[in-house]
This record gives sequence, structure tokens and C-alpha cells, in this order.
Amino acid sequence: MMTAPVGLVRTSRKHLVALAFAVVCVVWGSTYLGIRVALTGFPPFFLGAARFVVAGGALWGFARWRGEPSPSAREWGSALLSGSLFFVVGNGLVNVAEKSVSSGLVSVLVATMPLWVAIFGRLSGARVSRVELGGVLLGLLGVVVLNLGGELRASPGGAVCGLLAPMGWALGAVTSGRLPLPRGLMRTAAQMIGGGVATWAVSLAAGEHLTTMPSGRAWLALFYLFSVGSLLGFSAYTYLLEHARPAVAASYAYVNPVIAVFLGVVLAGERVGGTSLAGAAIILAAVVLVGRARSAAHSRESASLSRSTVAVESSSASKRSTTPESSTLT
Repeated sequence: MMTAPVGLVRTSRKHLVALAFAVVCVVWGSTYLGIRVALTGFPPFFLGAARFVVAGGALWGFARWRGEPSPSAREWGSALLSGSLFFVVGNGLVNVAEKSVSSGLVSVLVATMPLWVAIFGRLSGARVSRVELGGVLLGLLGVVVLNLGGELRASPGGAVCGLLAPMGWALGAVTSGRLPLPRGLMRTAAQMIGGGVATWAVSLAAGEHLTTMPSGRAWLALFYLFSVGSLLGFSAYTYLLEHARPAVAASYAYVNPVIAVFLGVVLAGERVGGTSLAGAAIILAAVVLVGRARSAAHSRESASLSRSTVAVESSSASKRSTTPESSTLT
């Protein structure tokens, strides 16, 4: 049987990684505008519930078709908890914020998520470098400057929701690492289903309902968020996590706000003032700073672990060579 040359396989994988990265950046950057359009016909939490219950169910079916086991009762409980942080607090509050704040500015607020991951990680006992702490302070300064632009002050409720959303997502990310969750696509499917059900409960508690039949544009936006934003976006991100360095996979956070602001200005007529752009630039610089610091720390830990592994293996090999059993012929 003929096999493809190693160089060709590597080149193909590089192209697929680049394609997956482009899909994540463009798709997740465009979902902010998609949410704004969908909100013209659907209430915020109802929108999130419909999107993630359907997308999670589709992913669950696909994962089962691939042979992945269904989550245990304990794993479903963990998925409900982490999914609530991701999709009730994270996505749900993004939807609420976009009712009164432009999609571009909401995307910039959401871009602070890595900063909150560093903060929550520090509070939970993880080591955080001085560079990371400096990046967090710089990011908070960017939020202050962003607020001086006036767009956020015009809607303080929306601004608070836009800032709480990445905190929920960051807390979900930190918590997920300590919870018993399924692996592979089933992990994402279970969290989507758990978070979607919790979002539906919030929608019912808030008394959300459809007052009129949504327009065709709103239905199209909902379909886009479900099919492209959730299924394609998460699938591409899963591939990226499996085949690219963590720093590369996480760097989509630098690009998403740029795409979201651009699409909001060009397609939705949103306006972003100079002060707000300066605040956005400061926030993105802070996110890059924290991302590079975490990448450097990860590289040092990996190198240290690799050296330790080699030392242990060398020591084991040396011991094996001096024992009678290792040199006995049978």
C-alpha cells in the first residue's frame, strides 16, 4: 500500500491548521454581528438556549456516531455547572449587552477573558508571573479608557453585562480543569447541552417570550449562529487545540475583536470613536502580553518536564543494564 510522503503530510497539516485558525477568527468574530441581528427577533436568553441546546444535541449525536461514550451522571453534573458559566453568564450576558451596546465594543470587552483567567487562576493558587500581572493592570486601564469614550457610559447596564460575560467564561475555563468531564467532542456537546438547558431555565424565569414572529433575517442569523458559529466554529477550534501549540490556538482572541469591529462598522453602521479605539488597542496589547507570558511559561515547563523525563529514562536504562535479568538470554 502506498503512503503519502512525510513532507506532504506535514504541509497538508500546516494548511489545515491555518485554515482552522482562519475559520475560528472569522466565524467567531462574525458571531457578534450575528447575535445583534438575531436579537431583533429573539429575546437574549431564549436566543442562547435555542442555539446551544440544538448545537449541543447535534454534537452529541455526532460524537455518539463516532463511538464516544455518553457522559456519566457525574459528568453531566459537571457539564451543567461549567456550561452554566460558559453559556448563561458568558454567552447570555453577551446577548443582553448587545441589546444596548454595539457588537464591536462588546467583542472588545469579551477579549479581556484571558486577563480574568489569569486573575482567577491566581486566586485559586496558580502561579502568575509579574508580566501577566502587568498585563492584567494594563487591560484594566484599557477598560477605563474604553469607558471614557462615551459609548459604554450611555448604557451602563449593557457595559456591566459585557464585562461580566468574560468573567463567567474565564471562571468556567478555570473550573472545567478541575471537574470530571468527558473528553473530545462529547465534552463540548455536554457543556452546550447543560448550559443550554440552564439558559432556557433563566429565560423562563425572566418571562421571555416571542411577542411577534421573528423576521427572516432574525431566523437566518439564528441558523448562522447554530450551524456556523457553534458547529463549525467549535469543530475548527477543537482541531486547532489538537494540532497547534496552545499559544497559537489562543491567539484567535487577538483577532476576533478586530473582525467584529470591522463588520459592525461596515455592515451595521456602528460608530466607534477615537477614545474607544484607543481603549480597545490597550486591551488587545494587554491580552497579547498575557498570552505571550503564559506561552513562555508553558514552554519552560514543557522543557523542564522533557529534561526530567530524559533523566529518568536514562537512569532506568542504566539500572536495567546492570541487573542480571536484563542480560540473561532465554
